Amino acid sequence: MVYQGESDGIMGGEPVLSSKIQDERLELSASGSWTAAHSEVLERQVAAVTQHVSSTRTATIDIAGVAELDTLGAWLLERLLRRAGEQGRGAQFIGVPGHYRGLLDEVHQVNRQPPPDRATPNRLLLALDSIGRATANLKVSLDIFLEMFGALSASLLRVLARPRSLRLTSAVHHLNRVGWQAVPIVLLITFLIGCIIAQQGFFHFRKFGADSYVVDMVGILVLRELGVLIVAIMVAGRSGSAYTAELGSMKMREEIDALRTMGFDPVEVLILPRVIALVIALPILTFIGSMAALYGGGLVAWLYGDMNPATFIARLREAISVTHFQVGMIKAPFMALVIGVVACSEGLKVKGSAESLGLQTTTSVVKSIFLVIVLDGVFAIFFASIGM
Repeated sequence: MVYQGESDGIMGGEPVLSSKIQDERLELSASGSWTAAHSEVLERQVAAVTQHVSSTRTATIDIAGVAELDTLGAWLLERLLRRAGEQGRGAQFIGVPGHYRGLLDEVHQVNRQPPPDRATPNRLLLALDSIGRATANLKVSLDIFLEMFGALSASLLRVLARPRSLRLTSAVHHLNRVGWQAVPIVLLITFLIGCIIAQQGFFHFRKFGADSYVVDMVGILVLRELGVLIVAIMVAGRSGSAYTAELGSMKMREEIDALRTMGFDPVEVLILPRVIALVIALPILTFIGSMAALYGGGLVAWLYGDMNPATFIARLREAISVTHFQVGMIKAPFMALVIGVVACSEGLKVKGSAESLGLQTTTSVVKSIFLVIVLDGVFAIFFASIGM
C-alpha cells in the first residue's frame, strides 16, 4: 500500500535525501516519492548518507516533504534512524505527517526482539532434560494404560451381568481375523525358528559330543519362552497395529463421537470384542506355533543331526514335562491383554491427521513388543521363585 501526501498531487517526484552537518548535529531531509518504484535511487542515497552518521552525536530526519511512502520507503527511513541512534546517539523523526504515523509505528516494531542465544547448550543439562521429559511421558502413558484397563474391566463386568449385551458377532469376526487368518504366518515363522535353534544347537554342541542335549534345549526354550514370545510379538505387529489403525481412523472420522451421541459405550462396542478375541486367539496360536517349532527342530535333527524321529521324540519326552507347557500357556492370555489394551488406547489417542495415525500405530507396536518382553521377564522370575 502506498500512502500519498494530500498536498502533493497524485504522483510525487523523484526521491531526494539531503543532509547537513552543523555543530555535530546531522540534519536529514527527505522529500519526493519514497516507494518501491524508486528502490535503486533510494538505496544509493541512504547508503551515501549513512557514512556521515558515525561522525555526529545527534540526528534528525525531516520527512515533511515526502509525497508518497510505502513499506519499502518506511523501512529505509527506519533503518537510517536506527543507524543514527546506535551507541547512544540521539535520533528522531520530525515533521511526520499524520497519515504516515501508523505505517512508521508498525515498521518501528519490526525486528525489535533480541537475537537468540546461540551458545552451545550444556550436554549434561540436555541429558537431564530428556530424562525428565521421558519420565513425565512415562507417567502419562501409564495413566492412559490404567484408565483403559479400568474402562475395559468395567465393560466386562457389565457384560457378565447382562450376557446378551456382548457383541458376539463382532468378537467372532475379530477372532477369525486375529486367530484363524494368522495361522499360516505363525506356522511358517515358528517352524523356521525351531529349525534355526536346532541347527545352531547341533553345530555347537557337536564339538562337545552333546548332540542329545539339543533336544532338551529346543523343547524347553520353545515351550517355556520362545513359542509364546515369538507369537506374541507377531500378534502385536500384525493385529495390534490393525486395532490401532482401525480405531484411529474411526476417531478421525468422528465415528466414536457418534457412538457416544447415540448412547453407546465405545469401549463395550469396539474395544471389548477385540480384546476378547485376542485373549482367546493368542493361547491357540501359541500352541500351534510351539508344535510347529518342535516339528522344525525334529526335522533338522533328522536331516542335519542324524537323529531319527523316534530318538528325538523319546528324548523330548524325557526332557520336557507338562509344567513347561503350562508355563508358556499361562503367559499367553496376559500378553494378549497387554497387546489389546495398548493397541486400543493408542488408537483412541489419534488426532485429526494422517501423520498422527501413523505415529500412534508405530507407538502401539513398539510399546506392545516392549511390554510383552518385560512381562515375559516378570513371569520368568515368578515361575522360578515358585519352582515351576
